[in-house]
Amino acid sequence: MFSNMQISVGKVLIVAVFLCTGCGRGVLSSPAHNNRGQPASVIGATQAPKFTSRGQTYRVVIGDTLVLPCEVENMGSYVLLWRRGTAVLTASTLMVTRDSRFRLVDGYNLEISDVMPQDAGDYVCQLADQENRDQIHTVEILVPPSIRTSPSNGQLTVRKGGTITLECKASGNPVPTIIWSKKESSLPSGEKSLEGFSITLEKVDRHQAGVYQCTATNGVGDPVTVDMTLEVLYPPEIEVERSWVHSGEGYEAQLVCIVHGEPAPDMSWYQDTFLIEPSVSDRRLMETRGNKHTLTIKNVQSTDFGNYSCVADNNLGRAKKYMELSGKPSLAEFKSAPMSRTKDTYNLTWQIESYPPLLKVRLLYRKVRANDTYSGKRKATDFQYRRHNNMQQHGGSAWHDQELLPPKSETFTHMMSYSISNLEPSSTYAAVVQAMNKYGWGAATEDFYFYTRSQEYENEIQPAEDMASTLTAGVAPSSPSLILTTVLGSILTLYYFL
Repeated sequence: MFSNMQISVGKVLIVAVFLCTGCGRGVLSSPAHNNRGQPASVIGATQAPKFTSRGQTYRVVIGDTLVLPCEVENMGSYVLLWRRGTAVLTASTLMVTRDSRFRLVDGYNLEISDVMPQDAGDYVCQLADQENRDQIHTVEILVPPSIRTSPSNGQLTVRKGGTITLECKASGNPVPTIIWSKKESSLPSGEKSLEGFSITLEKVDRHQAGVYQCTATNGVGDPVTVDMTLEVLYPPEIEVERSWVHSGEGYEAQLVCIVHGEPAPDMSWYQDTFLIEPSVSDRRLMETRGNKHTLTIKNVQSTDFGNYSCVADNNLGRAKKYMELSGKPSLAEFKSAPMSRTKDTYNLTWQIESYPPLLKVRLLYRKVRANDTYSGKRKATDFQYRRHNNMQQHGGSAWHDQELLPPKSETFTHMMSYSISNLEPSSTYAAVVQAMNKYGWGAATEDFYFYTRSQEYENEIQPAEDMASTLTAGVAPSSPSLILTTVLGSILTLYYFL
């Protein structure tokens, strides 16, 4: 039957195997072997072969080695086949497949080394008897996650105000979970991380620029992370460190602009409308460190005082911010606690910085009515109208106006206090302070609110009030008393009231 076939040994074997299917015992006669391929003892003709191993599902990591068991009792002279689909891998102890990764171990157990994704599927160990009994193993290949980004270099660009979607395509088995995060900060949504195939950013601004990280994990191997860098193109944006810079003649001043923009802007400094040219030998030095641009003016002169601006340009636009370098007194900073210690007096304390000596200080105070709503910064001229007997009208409220002679100070910091008397109990008052030096009046403060105690509270602390009365003996009770102090004097006054 086979004498005229011109085929390889492997093909002869395959043909022989299929011819034997259903032929019964004795086909492909050879010495009987047990399931380990060894000569078998005499087996009773009535004992049917039986699988002692069970079909299972195996999950194996790519690259590992897998052994699929196939153990049979009473196999006699029957032939065992390993097949995958219609492809026969082994017949008895002979290897039919040419894939060297497959081999039989410990009898008829099938070993697959260096497992690949294409090895997934069903493997059948079949007994070539009349019933064609078989045992099926299912192999699932576990593949660690891998990520493919688009574009492949992970660089994305968007203009300010636009919308962009960042996508992370991950593969692996099981299907990986994808987690988004932003390097060194939170995501634009405010969350630390977000799960999903992609994230969409709308109305993008410079704060969304940075490195986004896509992390894929599926429990197989280590998580994989890929960086995606988002660049946002936008016109220059400027922040000034201080819009009002205080200095004095002979001293140094620094004006600082924080400039953002992409592409990186060109930066220029102006005094009024005049461009300041860079020069290492000039008193005016320009320095750039990252986004911080500094104009340093050494040995300040009176001609240096005035308005300055920093101007930033790139191909998307221009931005400008203004600053003032001034020798005028700084805005007063109130130091006293808002609540008075008595029902009808209040000791107001404040601090002013001025390089030249102070020439005048103005204090205005008034009782706040229930319907008074004005609040905000004022100019020196805001109070210079409707003046009558040391009082001024402002928005229908009467201001008490006191012009004070500042004490001498050897430092730039001037501490002053003023004791206001004849106040009403359980009331709210507002105070405004403004100072002048040789360069003019500085800005007036916003309203500082303070409060007087109630009559009931006054009665409870009468011993303390008696002490305060002794300390302030000689002060006329019918008019406000002026107490001008140095820093030490202010501390002593507060100490006695405590």
